[in-house]
Amino acid sequence: MLKGLAAFRPKKRWFIGLLLITEFFIALALYGVWRIACPGLAEIYEFLPAAFGAFLIFISTFSFGAIFNMALAVKGLPSFPLFHRYSFAIIRLLFPTAVKVGKIFGFNRRQLEGSFIAVSNLIFAKSNIRVPAEKLLVVLPHCLQLASCPHKITRDIKNCKRCGKCNIADLVKLSEEYGFLIFVATGGTLARQIIKENRPQAVLAVACERDLMSGIQDVYPLPAVGVLNIRPNGPCYNTRVDIEEFKKALNQVILPN
Repeated sequence: MLKGLAAFRPKKRWFIGLLLITEFFIALALYGVWRIACPGLAEIYEFLPAAFGAFLIFISTFSFGAIFNMALAVKGLPSFPLFHRYSFAIIRLLFPTAVKVGKIFGFNRRQLEGSFIAVSNLIFAKSNIRVPAEKLLVVLPHCLQLASCPHKITRDIKNCKRCGKCNIADLVKLSEEYGFLIFVATGGTLARQIIKENRPQAVLAVACERDLMSGIQDVYPLPAVGVLNIRPNGPCYNTRVDIEEFKKALNQVILPN
């Protein structure tokens, strides 16, 4: 195994468990809000507390259902495609609170971000999303390029001279072989601009846990798959990517010929 690969394999159940705990506490908070609001609502209209309560129950039940659906997918059991559409929205809403809850149980943010990516990729796979190669956009971090390389590949990755000292040449070769779009971005702003200009049907991104998590949520509802980079020299400096893992993700997204 390549040096610098994450010391742990993110466990999907970590993130699912914390989402369930977070949703439980949110449901309790909503119940408290309902109890406090009931007297005032009853003065406005006698059936308003019941209507408001039914609305809160629906929201909580739907959220629990979506998280339970993720748990079914993690376990390899049949799940409901309807919930997949709303999973990312629920995750985006609950994640900040889940991080705080995770700290209580001894989880650090990186572990949760890695677990989020694993769950996100699984939801993508369960959704059976496949796109033509030319409609897939691959976004790479600039730290994949050797820091000492004099050739600027941001915006135009074809400036790579294919010396083989970093993974860029391998990825350019794959883009020519498969026919997908490929860009190197220096940050989230440029990545969003590239996506807006090219209007892909799906995105495959290589980055660290933090950038992948924020990127996947930023492009929602555009479907996205994340591949973690390898950091033998620490973050954001001469990083690598497991080409076999990248190809596996690629074949998961692209429609077969």
